[in-house]
Amino acid sequence: MKILHLNAGNETGGGMVHILSLLKGIDSEELILGLFEDGVFAEKARAQGIRTVTFSQSSRYDLTLLSKLKRFIKEEKIDIIHTHGARANLFGFFARMMTGVTWATTVHSDPRNDFLGRGLAGKMFTGLNMAVLKKADHYFAVSDRFKDMLREFGIARERITVIYNGIDFQFVTKSQILREDLKLSAEEFVLLMVARFDPVKRHELAIEALETVRKVSKEKVRLLLVGEGTERKRLEDLVMAKNLNSHILFLGHQDEVAPFFKLADATLLTSRTESFPLVLLESSREGTPAITTDVGGVREMIPDPEHGFIVDGTSQAIAAAIMEAARLKARGELKEMGEKFRKHTSERFSVQSFADSVYNAYKLFVN
Repeated sequence: MKILHLNAGNETGGGMVHILSLLKGIDSEELILGLFEDGVFAEKARAQGIRTVTFSQSSRYDLTLLSKLKRFIKEEKIDIIHTHGARANLFGFFARMMTGVTWATTVHSDPRNDFLGRGLAGKMFTGLNMAVLKKADHYFAVSDRFKDMLREFGIARERITVIYNGIDFQFVTKSQILREDLKLSAEEFVLLMVARFDPVKRHELAIEALETVRKVSKEKVRLLLVGEGTERKRLEDLVMAKNLNSHILFLGHQDEVAPFFKLADATLLTSRTESFPLVLLESSREGTPAITTDVGGVREMIPDPEHGFIVDGTSQAIAAAIMEAARLKARGELKEMGEKFRKHTSERFSVQSFADSVYNAYKLFVN
């Protein structure tokens, strides 16, 4: 059985981690990673010994890629195309039509929000993505909520497999970043938000929450923002307008995020929608508790208030959780929450369990 995983190749966040974790956990001789462009993703995959093929495009929707894809599927005798993301879904749909190969897709996000904030073009791409997505042979949903969402789209239950994300909890980063490197003191409460600057991530809620904390509390809180994206300039302007530029640090893209989890007191996630946020698993691996909106499969990771904070999507609720977490730190109790978080996730969401579940599903719907 040979499986070709397809992705646009410009992914550097949770989607990239998900795919690399999966490919590392399954016999490499059976897996090939196909990307539409070279970059960080391709470099990391090759460094891990994953066979990686780049199908070059002159533009994002250059359909000449289809002939290259068709030829590759025939020559390599591919049994399954497994797509990740809207652009890969489009080409997976056409490749299945041309070759008869089985097409599976992992639903990493709510497709209704994939092109949020992109005007008329965004609406057009959303409609196209939704139409194509409903044509796959099989679906991997990374949370029960996403399974329910797919059922709402009219997709039959037997075509959906729920498999939670997993990461390597034995991973130890070689990098180290100290608070002094960022001019942070040991007394400050440091929040970390690792997310691309995109409307669906709702960074403005984090900024508004920090503004509230400053107004009503004496807690010294700093927010570290790791990531890049189209919304960065707007958010930088918002931070400046609220006079928070000395309290919120924009750190850009970071190849290694584990050192930032290590120095932070808590991780923050304010998304409108998520599937099964890998950023929270990465945070738990370092024993860093999380403050998160109630999205995707976070309740599987944070089963009760002893393991972290799940809040509604308002800046007031987020601010209240930040202040409570700061109080726990002052009492020496926050680290215990982080350790419970790590123990719970490491026992349930290992990378090998994740990869084995996907591979067993392949065998079922191919045979």
